[in-house]
Amino acid sequence: MNNFIFNISKQNQYGISIFSVIGVALICFFIHDLIDYKIVAFILLITVSILAILLEIIPTLLAAFLSAIIWNFFFIKPYYTFHIENTDDVLLFLMYFIIALVNAVLTYKIRKFQQLANEKEAKLKSIKLYNTLLDSLSHELKTPIATIIGATDNLQNNNSKLSINQQEKLISEVSIASIRLNKQVENLLNMSRLESGIIKAKKDWVDVSEVIYKVVKELKVKALQHNIRINIEENLPLFCLDFGLLEQAIYNLVNNALIYTPENSTIGIEAQLVEEKLSLLISDNGKGFPEDEIDFVFDKFYRLKNSKPGGSGLGLSIVKGFIEAQNGTITLKNDTLNGAIFTILIATEFSHLNTIKND
Repeated sequence: MNNFIFNISKQNQYGISIFSVIGVALICFFIHDLIDYKIVAFILLITVSILAILLEIIPTLLAAFLSAIIWNFFFIKPYYTFHIENTDDVLLFLMYFIIALVNAVLTYKIRKFQQLANEKEAKLKSIKLYNTLLDSLSHELKTPIATIIGATDNLQNNNSKLSINQQEKLISEVSIASIRLNKQVENLLNMSRLESGIIKAKKDWVDVSEVIYKVVKELKVKALQHNIRINIEENLPLFCLDFGLLEQAIYNLVNNALIYTPENSTIGIEAQLVEEKLSLLISDNGKGFPEDEIDFVFDKFYRLKNSKPGGSGLGLSIVKGFIEAQNGTITLKNDTLNGAIFTILIATEFSHLNTIKND
C-alpha cells in the first residue's frame, strides 16, 4: 500500500491529507453529542498517525496543523471561534498541536528508517543469491564445458592415435556433458521466466503415462544403477495439463532421486486419480531429507547442508513453479521407513479417452 501511495503525485497527497482530516472531523461533528471533545482529539491524532505512515512529510504536517485548527474551531468551547476561554483547554490545545506535529514527524521518520532497513536487507539477500549463483555456475557450467573442450581437443589432435572404443568414449563424454550443460542453462532460463511471470501453462489433453515413460526413457542411462518402478492407475483418464511443464517437473524430481540416492536404490513413480485430482508420487528408499531442512528444499538456490558437490539448487524450485503454474501443489515428506516422497496434486479437468474421441 505504501508503494501505491508514493506513486501518487505530491498534489494528490495534499488532497488525501486534507479530505481525510475533514472527513474524520465531519463524522465526529455529527456525533459530538455522544463523545467528549478529548476523544475527538484522540481520533484526529490517530488519523494523523495513519497519514504519516502513508504520505510524505509535508502533507502529513499539513494534516497535523489542519486537525488542530478544526478541533479548536468545532469542538472546543466556545464553538465556531478560535478563541479559547478555559486555561486548561488552552494548554490542552497547545499540547495537542505539539503532539500532533511531533507524532507526524516521528511516525514518518520511523517509516523511513524501516524502508532503509528493508532495502538494506533486500540488497544483502540479492548479494547472497548472486554469490550463491556464481558459486553454483563456477562448477555446474565450468565442469561440462571443460569436459567438452578436453574431449574435442583429443579427438581433433589425436584422432589417428585413438582406438574406436576411445573415440566412442570421448564422443559419449561430449554428449553427456552437453546434455548436462543444456539442463543447467534450461534451469536458469526457466527460473528467470518463472520470476518474470512469462511462463503460463498451455493446457491440452495429456496422457500422464506417456509423460512418465518419456521421462524414464530420457534418464535410462543415469538409471542403470537404480531400479525404477512405475505404478499407473488402470484406466487413468486424460488430464488437461501442460505436457512440457509436467514433463520437466517429473524429470527434475526423478533426476534428483537418481543423483542423491545410493546405487541399487528404488525410485517409484505413481499416478492416479484422487478426489478428482491428478496425484503423482515420486518416492525413493534413500536416506531421506533432514527434517529441519524440508521446509527449505523448494527455495531458490537452496542446497542441503551435507549434499555432494554440484547442483545449482534450482531443480526443486523450478518443479514447484511449474506445478503451481498449473494450479497444483507439491509437498515433501520423509517415508516412515526410509527415503522421501514428493506428492503432486493438480486440480484440473479430466476425461477418459472415449469421451475425448466422441468430442
